[in-house]
Amino acid sequence: MKIIDISQEVFSCRVFPGDPAPEMKRTMSTEKGDICNLTYFSMCAHNGTHIDAPFHFLTEGKIVDNVGLDPFVGDCYVARHEGDVTAEDASAIIAKAREVNAAERIIIAGKATVTAGAARVFAEARVKLVGNESQTVGPENAPKEVHLILLGAEVCLLEGLELGGVGEGRYFLNAAPLNLGGCDGAPCRAYLIAE
Repeated sequence: MKIIDISQEVFSCRVFPGDPAPEMKRTMSTEKGDICNLTYFSMCAHNGTHIDAPFHFLTEGKIVDNVGLDPFVGDCYVARHEGDVTAEDASAIIAKAREVNAAERIIIAGKATVTAGAARVFAEARVKLVGNESQTVGPENAPKEVHLILLGAEVCLLEGLELGGVGEGRYFLNAAPLNLGGCDGAPCRAYLIAE
């Protein structure tokens, strides 16, 4: 068994344009004579490696604490792709994932952008989660349509992954988000287990 960390470090992470970057402050320090070291931090729920709950784009969508853990924990299929993921590409990815009984959670490694056509294929296939390396699953300059398609079908998103050395195939995923009540997204420590 091999555990592969696929998370970004929070304070040096990539940040979606316009989002606030994470910040930390040491409020107590043993070097200064305090009893312990204590850190305060602030961050956007969508910094670094994070999940999107449906409420991120849908007023009536589920919030983080109502989604549950099932979409984020279980067998997944990692596909490698560069460029736009078309509907045809998505169908091919689903077919490969089904061959190894891992089609509920799809992770796309590489510099890939999920198109609206691909999002419809994933939604129709009733996947529980789509993940990728970018800070957004859809096009960075126009992410709304892809998010509405996927989140509208209650497909959760896992964004900002680090998948450089990860090959295609079946893995066990754990990307449980922090239980941030009422929030539209949450950071997570995502990892894959390879058998």
